[in-house]
Amino acid sequence: MKKLLALVLLFTVFSCAKEATYQVGQIKTPQGELLVWLYDDTPKHKEAFLELAEEGYFDDYTFNRVIDNFVAQGGCPDTPEGFAYSVHLLEPEFEAGHKHVYGAFGAGRDGNPGKLSAACQFYIVQNKNGLSRLDGDYMIYGQVIKGMDLVDEMVKVPTDSIDQPLTPITMEVNVVEMTKNQLKALGVEL
Repeated sequence: MKKLLALVLLFTVFSCAKEATYQVGQIKTPQGELLVWLYDDTPKHKEAFLELAEEGYFDDYTFNRVIDNFVAQGGCPDTPEGFAYSVHLLEPEFEAGHKHVYGAFGAGRDGNPGKLSAACQFYIVQNKNGLSRLDGDYMIYGQVIKGMDLVDEMVKVPTDSIDQPLTPITMEVNVVEMTKNQLKALGVEL
């Protein structure tokens, strides 16, 4: 009887245990939802993105630069002075070795010699062949796992002379929790 009671108790404890979840970037646009897997081996960039998303920082910005067969870029806009006065600069984490493949999620930067990233700006590689010429110069710290079809639509909208959409592409950036099984269904290997 004690063994049976112990088994019932053990089963109850394990069946009530909450399944582990993982933080994923969510970008809601008028076109729909994008989900971004953020790499653990780029901890400074991942942490900065999650912090800014949780603060609602990106929600006041748009996808301000979209170029077909190149990138969709959002967050703080480019300025003539670059990011010289930004409080969101990060040292690169190139040792992680992530490449500019289709759907890669990276941090913008200006021409600074230290290749410091601007955590307040991100881009998504839309070129189906990737952009290997940017590897080692611009920081990749995630991968779009849902919504690249939306990015493919975004880069085709009418733009002005600086590649800014004529109709703003607004965004709401959040952090969502997903289970291992949900991520696996989207192709994420844990």
